[in-house]
Amino acid sequence: MPRELPQDHFCPWREEAEELKAEVSRIGGEVDALKGQLAALQRHVFGRRAEKLPTVAAELRGDADSTAAQADAAKKKRQERAARKAEEAPAREIRHAVPAEERHCPACGSADMKPLGKGRASVLYEYVPARFEKQVHVQEVLACACGRGVVTAPPPARVVDRGEYGPGFIAHVVTSKCADSMPLHRLAQRVERGGIPMSRSTLTDLFHQAASVLLPLSQHLLQCIASADVVWADETPLRVLDVKKTRLGYLWTFLTQNEAGEWLIGYRFSMGRASRTPKEVLGGTAGALVVDAYTGYNAVTLPKGRVRVGCWAHVRRRFFDALATAPEAREAMNFILELYRVEAQAREAAVVRTTAHRELRQVHSAPVLARLRVWLEAQAPRHPPKSPLGQALSYAMKQWEALTRFVENERLPLDNNRSESALRKVALGRKNFLFVGHEAAGENLAGLYALVATCEANQINPEAYLADVLLRVQTHLNSRIGELLPHEWKRRRADDPPDSPLQLRH
Repeated sequence: MPRELPQDHFCPWREEAEELKAEVSRIGGEVDALKGQLAALQRHVFGRRAEKLPTVAAELRGDADSTAAQADAAKKKRQERAARKAEEAPAREIRHAVPAEERHCPACGSADMKPLGKGRASVLYEYVPARFEKQVHVQEVLACACGRGVVTAPPPARVVDRGEYGPGFIAHVVTSKCADSMPLHRLAQRVERGGIPMSRSTLTDLFHQAASVLLPLSQHLLQCIASADVVWADETPLRVLDVKKTRLGYLWTFLTQNEAGEWLIGYRFSMGRASRTPKEVLGGTAGALVVDAYTGYNAVTLPKGRVRVGCWAHVRRRFFDALATAPEAREAMNFILELYRVEAQAREAAVVRTTAHRELRQVHSAPVLARLRVWLEAQAPRHPPKSPLGQALSYAMKQWEALTRFVENERLPLDNNRSESALRKVALGRKNFLFVGHEAAGENLAGLYALVATCEANQINPEAYLADVLLRVQTHLNSRIGELLPHEWKRRRADDPPDSPLQLRH
């Protein structure tokens, strides 16, 4: 009979088997990761819109009763349409008289016809092309009969001494680039069609002059944001022209919402993505910082700084990307949808950022988070760390503390979508004008972006705002510079009587 080997006897084939098993496991994880990347790329390039990540609002509407949802959507649409009509520009009434040959009764032929009421009114929207005008300002000069005294009328207000372009023109240039993402060479062509000789270099000079004049405002705006209790932040790349090539810079956004519900949006440009920029803007401040998992923000959150708040939109996006190779990721997306459903209930009940909102989260959101945590821990051992679902699970568990802080504080949001939205205009501009000329140009662009974005977030016409403050900021007290920020400017304009200088200017 063959002699049995002791249990601790060395067997080369067992060691090789273990090595092969580990290698197969590693290769399997890499294959799953590659499959996930391939599926994501195919969906991004070839997929239909229905195959892309649906919005939370769309999924919530899909869960609701269709009749009730349609009724609510129709009601909201009517309210928005009525609000837009109330804010429309004053209409110009055009009278249409009955022709002379038709001013007789079609029944009896009498010519004694009288107006019937105010007439039949109808609305016609027409486009009246904008126009530029050349203003010739003539200052009156008075001389005394004694021959020794002369008095001259004051000159028109100018943004720049001896400048040939008024505040309205400069405001149009800034708004066209920052709000409409129009390259300045295209704007120069449009100005020339309006009858004014123009070059791109002239518009570039005007753009940077406006940034220089408004610099105190854009700096104060960032200071106000940094002093807020809750701040959102994000960053996006922006190319900077260099000798025969471009370098990579970054445009950072920092924003907050005050007690009145007004949004303050600031930007900062830097030549790198390091933690230096968040430290310069938010260093030494307290409160919460809503960001993604990027470690560049650790400088203002660790060890003693702002409390970091995670983004559930980033988590949801990672699980969606894992659906192609792991259908069970849908369970995580359903858990996250439950969290957003609680927020929708708070909005419907008009209790957002109140004590009732916090109680709603603790009653409904906290149990969902507990079930999601159990699911994450159960799924983690079943998927390779490098697979799409494995990476999504790891991201959620590492960020868990930051992701769950919203339950105890009603002022904290579920996601960082607001700051991502603030960078969409930047992304569109990046596609249109490709790069900025140098670092100072990036800083100027960031300052003007901030004022225009804050105007748009608070339903303010940026052209009207800039045309006014370009002149006011130069003589305004620096200690009261905050009065010229867009949201404060809107309040003061609404409080001023109709015949005040601020109202007459527009």
